Amino acid sequence: MKDLLLQKLREQFPSAVEVVSEFRDELTLIIRKADILPVCSFLQSNSDLSFDSIRDLCGADYHRPDDRFEVIYNIYSLKNNFRLRLKVRIDEKDLHVASVSGIWQGANWLERESYDMYGILFDGHPDLRRIYLPEEFEYYPLRKDFPLMGIPGSLPLPRK
Repeated sequence: MKDLLLQKLREQFPSAVEVVSEFRDELTLIIRKADILPVCSFLQSNSDLSFDSIRDLCGADYHRPDDRFEVIYNIYSLKNNFRLRLKVRIDEKDLHVASVSGIWQGANWLERESYDMYGILFDGHPDLRRIYLPEEFEYYPLRKDFPLMGIPGSLPLPRK
């Protein structure tokens, strides 16, 4: 399945895959940010591949100078019993990436969670708003530069 998948992606999107890695029999592909939407659409709609569900989507902050953030997509093909991890690197200066919620409905809340916790903006998302924190909260708690003890006074706490 791995060879077929890579062959089809290279034929359809010759420059989309930046890195291919394998660890413990799991395949990870780093995809160019501009290509994530067409690649995901192809993976879902291609009858040989049939990646019909998204199992998880999350953000990550590596606090590197370039491409500080990543969005990680764990998708699954029931037909082929195959799991695939896709990653997209995102620069802190441009936190936009295309939403895949139109491809897999399950990505809707997962993208909202990544927005809420990391501030990653998913272009084309039908309802991108916070789900854990109030809309007026101006920080993103899972970023590496967020203080461990929080920011005093940033959230009004209930009185005892």
